[in-house]
Amino acid sequence: MANVTVIGAQWGDEGKGKIVDWLASRADAVVRFQGGHNAGHTLVVGDQVYKLSLLPSGIVTGTLSVIGNGVVLDPWHFRDEVAKLKGQVDVNPQNLQVAENAPLILPFHRDLDALREDASGAGKIGTTRRGIGPAYEDKVGRRAIRVCDLAHLDDLDPQLDRICAHHDALRAGFGQPPIDRERLVGTPGTSPPSSCPSPSRCGAR
Repeated sequence: MANVTVIGAQWGDEGKGKIVDWLASRADAVVRFQGGHNAGHTLVVGDQVYKLSLLPSGIVTGTLSVIGNGVVLDPWHFRDEVAKLKGQVDVNPQNLQVAENAPLILPFHRDLDALREDASGAGKIGTTRRGIGPAYEDKVGRRAIRVCDLAHLDDLDPQLDRICAHHDALRAGFGQPPIDRERLVGTPGTSPPSSCPSPSRCGAR
């Protein structure tokens, strides 16, 4: 199987989305293999303007689009971006799949991103404060909560123990309270969005 990889070699705005959109019409699938929702991709097709951040550009042409396990996925943003495309694109499990083992960006990742940036003074790096870096740290540290874990929220205590032990210590260093676990698990938007009925149906393993 022939593969074509589009990689940005600058600081963004190289036109990656436009190139992928052009290639998508002759591809079997378009796969997003890394990154988060920090980038914006604007596609203009005829008189239609599509604004994407997390979803692969292939979704516009109806090409099977896959969010791979190298992507860190904010479930709230995923829900909102799919909802925003309604009326423009019919997003469904046949044209959009999400890796079951993709790690989630959760509210405490955004908190940590902002706390670090604010504390950096002149050393700020200009992060988007969307929690992408801290989410990748948890992926590498083998403590991430993943898309497939949304199917069994009532059984997450061991995983929450591990990730909260790490983040609560970091939060204490910034004078912040521990993670509110009950609120985290019960927060609307952490369950699979309506366009992805269950991780098993919306799962490119």
